Parts: sequence; structure tokens; C-alpha cells
Amino acid sequence: MPARAVVLLPDREFPFPGNLALEEGERRLTYAELDRDTAGVAARLLGGRADLAEERVAFLVAPGLDYARVQRGIWRAGGIAVPLCTAHPPPELDYVLGDAAPSIVVASAEHAERLRPLAAARGIALVATGDLMDEPARPEAARAASSGAAPETRSLPRLEPRRRAMIVYTSGTTGGPKGVVATHANLRAQMESLLDAWSWTPRDRILLTLPLHHVHGIVNVLGCALAAGAACVLHAGFDARRVWEAFGRDRLTLYMGVPTMYYRLIEAWDDAGAAERAAWSAAAGGLRLMVSGSAALPASVLARWREITGHVLLERYGMTETGMILSNPLAGERVPGAVGTPLPGVEVRLVDERGAALDGDAEGEVWVRGPAVFHEYWRRPEATAGAFAGDWFRTGDVARRSGAVYRLLGRSSVDIIKTGGYKVSALEIEEALRAHPGVADCAVVGLADEEWGERVAAAVVPAAAGTVPTAEDLRRFIKERLASYKAPRQVLVVAALPRNVLGKVEKPRVKELFAAARQER
Repeated sequence: MPARAVVLLPDREFPFPGNLALEEGERRLTYAELDRDTAGVAARLLGGRADLAEERVAFLVAPGLDYARVQRGIWRAGGIAVPLCTAHPPPELDYVLGDAAPSIVVASAEHAERLRPLAAARGIALVATGDLMDEPARPEAARAASSGAAPETRSLPRLEPRRRAMIVYTSGTTGGPKGVVATHANLRAQMESLLDAWSWTPRDRILLTLPLHHVHGIVNVLGCALAAGAACVLHAGFDARRVWEAFGRDRLTLYMGVPTMYYRLIEAWDDAGAAERAAWSAAAGGLRLMVSGSAALPASVLARWREITGHVLLERYGMTETGMILSNPLAGERVPGAVGTPLPGVEVRLVDERGAALDGDAEGEVWVRGPAVFHEYWRRPEATAGAFAGDWFRTGDVARRSGAVYRLLGRSSVDIIKTGGYKVSALEIEEALRAHPGVADCAVVGLADEEWGERVAAAVVPAAAGTVPTAEDLRRFIKERLASYKAPRQVLVVAALPRNVLGKVEKPRVKELFAAARQER
């Protein structure tokens, strides 16, 4: 394995203080400067106290240098970081503030006014990022800032690995979002696994275009980069042309995105001129690794991306509660549509409906255990207990294992449709539908049906105006490829599918589209 620096707890010193850590446009921070700045943020948050002692600190900051300073500063002060989503409307932000009950909420200038009335109504102190960055609370931090030296941090708390570090909110199929609590040890295990599996080194440079309220961006990109002593180039949002330009300009070695991002990159490439296409393809081909996750990757996108860049996208699978679980190999064959084998330090089993372990080639629910699995759902002991069988976390996802390789079939509560006595995978049907020339995208759901239990229904985005396939066309197409009972009994043509900020289709909202269409008839 390549030699690398590893910093997996935020109160430890970086081995390479002069290395570039973060880059945002013309703004740059070395690791020594990041240490200095986060010590100042921590001191300011402490306000003379010795330790935040796991007080929650929520923060609404766009991806960039200030995000990293605030996140790491919260940790170094002994607090629990609660990242907020910059795309969420006030009611969703207020839900998190009410559930996490932070003592402080930090906001950058562009978001402060949105949060101010919410914080005031709950009696939470609102702090601007500028107040944390510009006026270090302790004289030694101020002297360090002027000299460029690392500040004296003996007054900052020493962090035990078992201390709670972060709460990330994730939506379930029922009820409000739950706060997933990870300890520093959980985060360390998640990053160690990826540093090993994907051979991170201090020479790596990764581009971040993902939101930073989700483990994909927080752990897989920013966290791993800082743990490895690598450089992270941050964009506040995703713009396809800007990403293509970064591939050529920023000497990148890694990129990680969601399928929607790769789809938009392909669209931008198709719209570019011949010379620009050639330059973009050559630049992307120079990266050592490109990863896709957070949603199923259509085979058509995988094939097209390989055609354009030469890269076979590495597909992996994980959850907010566990970090990454399975991954296709860095070196070796990557199986299209599969999510690979268990990552280092992760134990995986498949179980039947009674919870009995399945051996060999099998199909069942994915259970996971290991040091990366989360600590608890915040203030939900019953939900926490119900999520585990002993020390195994019950993911609720169903997969098929062939040899050592896993292929996801979907969520047991959302993507596994029980129709006419059969269990069918919505993901399998979606993949088949996307192969139809008239289908640009689709989402398959199960709708309640007295005769069938559930009927298979497909919401379809047509490939182009005037080429909308009929329901019978699609049923015939599916029957040529899959068992007849998997063919959709109902088809709804839509302009776009409802997605969350990570590009994942929101199946409950898809079902609402069918309900609304039924009411209109």
C-alpha cells in the first residue's frame, strides 16, 4: 500500500504542515494554516470554557474553506457538529434545530438572515462565520495568525475516540428525519477503510462538488482528503462546464459524484465543440479514480462515461448510518450494476425474512457490523434498538450475492415490490426501462392494488418531445427482457423526477405523482 500520512482525529497534528490542504478559487490553506484557524474557531466557540462537552453546534455554511474551519473548530472545542443543508427551506432547518437542540448555530453571511428568526425563536445563539475567523479569542491564537505558526492548543480539550462527533439527519420512509450520531471512532473507521481501499496518498488532489450535509461529501471526499494529507479543491455547488475545466486545470487525481452529475457532465460534453471535447476527455482520462455513489448508476451512463473518458466508474454502496459498506475494486474488474465486495474493516451478511444468515449465492437483506457503524439515533432509543439485531445493523436494503460480489435490489420498504405473490426489484425494472430509446429516466414504485397486493408502476421521463413511448410499448419491451410480472401495469409520463439534493429519486413523492394524476382523471 502506498505510504501516506493519516490524521484521523481532529485534535492531532498533521504530519505535513506545509502541504496544501484546501483550495477555493484563489483562496488556499496549508495544513499549518488550517490548524491555526481551527484552533482560533475552537477558542472562540469555547468562550473561556475548557470543553463544549458534546454540546451541539449546528452550522449552515456553503462548501469552502470556512466550512472546513467551522467543522474542525467545533470538533476541537469538544462539540458535536450538526451540518445543515444549504438547500433546505426554513421549515426543514427549523426541524433540525428543534430536534438537535444546539446551543450555537453558525451561519455564513449569505445564510445568516434565513437562520436568524429560527434561532431567535428557539433561544439559540447565532454566530456569524466572520466573527469566528477574524477575531481569535485568545492572544496566542492572534499571535499565531500574524506569524503563520501553529497556535498553542494546550487549552483545547483532548478528544477521546468514543466521544460523539457529528449528527447527520437522514430521512426514513415514515416520520421526520432522524439524527444519525457518529463518534470520532466511527468517523475514523469509515475513513481508514476508504484510505486503504482506494489508496489515498498526500499526493492526491480531489474536487468536491457535493453538498456537505451528507457523508458522501463530508467523509468520502473532504474527510478522506484531510486524513490523507491530500488537497481538496472545493466548489460551492455543481456546474458541469466548471467541473470539466477543473479536470484540465487543477491537476486532479480523484473525483466523486452522484449519477445525476455524470449525466450532466455527459450532456455538457455533447454540447461542446470538437476541440473542447478532445481537451476535456484527455484531462478527465488523467485522473486515477472516478467514483459514483448515493444512487443507482444507469448502465447507459457507465458505458457513455467510459466511451468519453476511458474511466470505468467505481460504484460503491454505503449509508449515513454506516459509512461505505461495499465497493468495486480500485484494481481489478468492476462489474456494471454491482456494488462490489465488503470494504476493509466491514462485515456484511445477507439474511432471510426470519433473520437467518444466508450462505453462498443468495438474495436477502443486508446486515452490517464493524467499528464504522453509527453510535445511535439522536434521542431515539427505541429506533436505535430496532435498527440492530445484536451488534448487526439492519440496513433495510436487499441485495443479491453472486460469488463475493453484491448487487443491490433496493430498499425492502421502497424498492422491493410484492405483486401477485412475487417479489420484484424496482431497480432491476428501472435499469431495463432506461435501455428503451424513448426513455431518458424513470422511477418504478409499487402502488396498492386489491388484486395484486401491489402493482408495478413506472414514472417515465421521455428522451425527446414527440418520442413518448406508450404504456404498451414499455410493457412489451420489458417482457422481452424480464419476467412478464415485472412489466409496469401503469405508466405516467413526467417532465422530471422528484430528487433530493444528492440526486436520489424520492420514491414517496413519485407515488404522490400517481395519486395526483388519478385525482385529475
